[in-house]
Amino acid sequence: MRLMPNKQQGLFTFAYTVLGLFMGWWMLALVLDSPAVPLPWDAVKSLGESLRGDLLFHLGVSLYRVLVSLILATVLAVPLGIFLGKNPALDNKAAPLVYLTYPIPKVVLMPVFLILLGIGDASKIVLITLITFYQILVTTRDAAKNLEKGYVSSVKSLGATSFDLYRHVYFPACLPAILTSLRLGLGTALAVLFLAETYATQEGIGFFIMDSLSRMNYEEMFAGIIAMSLMGFFLYLLLDQGEKVLCVWTRL
Repeated sequence: MRLMPNKQQGLFTFAYTVLGLFMGWWMLALVLDSPAVPLPWDAVKSLGESLRGDLLFHLGVSLYRVLVSLILATVLAVPLGIFLGKNPALDNKAAPLVYLTYPIPKVVLMPVFLILLGIGDASKIVLITLITFYQILVTTRDAAKNLEKGYVSSVKSLGATSFDLYRHVYFPACLPAILTSLRLGLGTALAVLFLAETYATQEGIGFFIMDSLSRMNYEEMFAGIIAMSLMGFFLYLLLDQGEKVLCVWTRL
């Protein structure tokens, strides 16, 4: 099947970008001449070897934690964000609580979650969920609040119920903003995940990277970094494709 020109251009751009990153990495490794920065092909070779070992297991654990956290944050934040955006009176009452708690760096609560929930998946999932919850909540609430009132009035004139408004007006209108907040939250979730997996745990890609560092196996450490980067890239790509499928009207 022949690719369309725009798809070919996208593939070439992606290939050039990857090549440019590897060239930059290669030159940096030559300039620094340090075992802490191995050559890119040595790291890629170590990645292949590690995937045949226990890296795939650690990657699966981290992927599970990120996916569950993002799903929980979305399920909790989206309905609440739409509800607050649709009801200005309630939003005004809830706004002080949101403004006071949103800027607090939730990562400082990690020791508390470790004590209360243990060192397993639960503490890490709750921490990531809490952090991404606020990002999705604020973005969704603002999108619902700024919805053109004419859309709501026109649907109401057709006899729509409150549930119909949520389903057919507010949710579709907020969906692009929700997916954007998920893309932004994904980067935050991966950063928090790495931090959470470096404390009191023996599972996850963060543990794999820090364990390789402690053994001074830098090729394996960079293999873990590449694996975590690829996981984030494919999740971001999945969200981007999801927006193209679910929000067709934004490209009209």
